[in-house]
Amino acid sequence: MEIRTELKQVLKRLRLSGILFTLPERVAYARGQKLSYEELLELVLSDEIERRDQGTIERRIRQGSLDPDQTIERFEWDAPITMDRERVRDLFNLSFVANHENVIICGPVGVGKTYLANALGHTAVRRGLSVLMLRAQTLLKRLHQSRADNSFGKELVRLINPPLLVIDDFGLQRLSLLESQDLYEVMIERYGRASTIMTSSRHMDEWMGLFDDPLLANSLLDRLTHNAHLIVIEGESYRKKKGLKKNRPERN
Repeated sequence: MEIRTELKQVLKRLRLSGILFTLPERVAYARGQKLSYEELLELVLSDEIERRDQGTIERRIRQGSLDPDQTIERFEWDAPITMDRERVRDLFNLSFVANHENVIICGPVGVGKTYLANALGHTAVRRGLSVLMLRAQTLLKRLHQSRADNSFGKELVRLINPPLLVIDDFGLQRLSLLESQDLYEVMIERYGRASTIMTSSRHMDEWMGLFDDPLLANSLLDRLTHNAHLIVIEGESYRKKKGLKKNRPERN
């Protein structure tokens, strides 16, 4: 089917040019199935809705800095790690987001903490929610830089607003007093209003030692852990195992 130039121009003016990619196929299908004009129109417009929805999802994934490949469909549920799989599956219904609760994922390097956090983020995006994922050090660096250019308030709002904020790799190093205060500002504003997922290679028993001010640490961690879902993953790094298997020489 050759699409007339006039039709292309009309669709362009209506901002419906995306229809052109599937229109010939849909017209052929409609003829084969003897669909009415109304049924063909519904089919074509449904394609456009799906295309726009997918475009919105992809845009939110990019804006949220989520890994595009780390989705629930690709999550390795049979990976050689120990965790409460049933409890993890329950998280994907996102009731914790609806209830403004947090999720804390702890475990050694390479057991899938970041992957799990990304997969939860993808699920939230598909439900129409805004998500922002940042490494802990990146988050703290942005807040520090914003103080220098007088945009701290704007940056803080950016971290407070998303219904789901993912802070990855928390606790790699001790926090300075200013970093502790900045993180406290983020968490106190999100407390009871939005959900945060935090991943860490340190067990929560070690978190207090990351702060210089015990009072500030207690207040921050109390808000973070109140009604939080704690997921502990144990096992050896299967990412490392995959690398070793990939590099292992073939036997003759």
